[in-house]
Amino acid sequence: MEKHLHIISLTIPFPVDYGGVFDLFYKIVALHKEGIQIHLHCFEYGGRPQQEELNKYCASVHYYPRKSFLSNLFSGIPVMVSSRNNTLLTETLLKDNYPIIMDGLQCTYLLQDKRLERRKKVVRLYNVEHEYYQDLASNTSATFKRFYLKREARLLYKYEKMVAQSGNTILAVTEKDVATYQKEYGAKNIQYMPIFLPNNWTVNSKAGRGNYCLYQGDLSVSSNEKAALWLIEEVFAGTRNKLIIAGKSPSLNLYKSAAKRLNVLVIANPEEEQMQDFIQVAHINILPSYSNTGIKLKLLNALYNGRFCLVNNLTTQGSGVESLCHYFEDAKSCKQKIAEILTTEYTIQEIEKRKTVLSEAFNNQQDAKALVSALFD
Repeated sequence: MEKHLHIISLTIPFPVDYGGVFDLFYKIVALHKEGIQIHLHCFEYGGRPQQEELNKYCASVHYYPRKSFLSNLFSGIPVMVSSRNNTLLTETLLKDNYPIIMDGLQCTYLLQDKRLERRKKVVRLYNVEHEYYQDLASNTSATFKRFYLKREARLLYKYEKMVAQSGNTILAVTEKDVATYQKEYGAKNIQYMPIFLPNNWTVNSKAGRGNYCLYQGDLSVSSNEKAALWLIEEVFAGTRNKLIIAGKSPSLNLYKSAAKRLNVLVIANPEEEQMQDFIQVAHINILPSYSNTGIKLKLLNALYNGRFCLVNNLTTQGSGVESLCHYFEDAKSCKQKIAEILTTEYTIQEIEKRKTVLSEAFNNQQDAKALVSALFD
């Protein structure tokens, strides 16, 4: 007997060209391999076009426009949620009784619709969103943007509590997010399910030594720029250790800071192949974070493909990969750890440890089977 499933996706999940769509797409692929007939519902915005590729894995694909920011600013519901309210989507879901995955808190508007009250529904979380928005606000200098982010964070706190207590199954991407939902919101039906990753990801690290450190990420994101500036000005200043900062759209301010140091190089908008080379050849991938919600895809990329990973606790907390990293607490300890690790060779034994830990932590088909069981049993 065929098993049909609705998935509401916060965006069009292909191409897989940034971290936010990894789980969205590779979960679809894994469920398709389990024989699930997927009816995908995507919100279309941000210049991401409709994708024929999705038809390979889905029985049907539906696209809906996301509502404008301004039209939802004063709705009393977080804009990320209210802008994804669509009448046609609701009408389509009401035509059958198939279970529904709401892929992202952004897609949960219909939890309030009593006509769907008895339907089997699963909410997939990618962050504790109110904490994430608070972090964005604290790293934003623009007045209106900061006001909007703080307002959205307040609304999200109330909204997430409603979702947590709705009685629906909730799946979080880290153990830390599970604990937060249980403690902050009293969630009873929440559990950890690792992020779905590309099937061809295997540990591709190289033994030996590199001669530089790497920080990589979307440098147009204020918190990532803040981390990069901290590394330049507080950690690598006054040393001869080499640092490459690579990523999307670095600011003039970042270029100016790097230009003052002969040991720092900024690479703008590298191609994917070049970025992977940077990660693999570096001796240390340094990834400080100012947020401890969700999972950092750039960390997983570094663990699968790079040598040593040096992070703070916020980068890995509740991720399942804590044992694979080295840690610092502040600029002084970061300098000390860099000096120590640069004299250490990355060994075959380290690579084998990564293979073991990562294969146990991330298994798409095992997790897809568990998800099917939660939806249909």
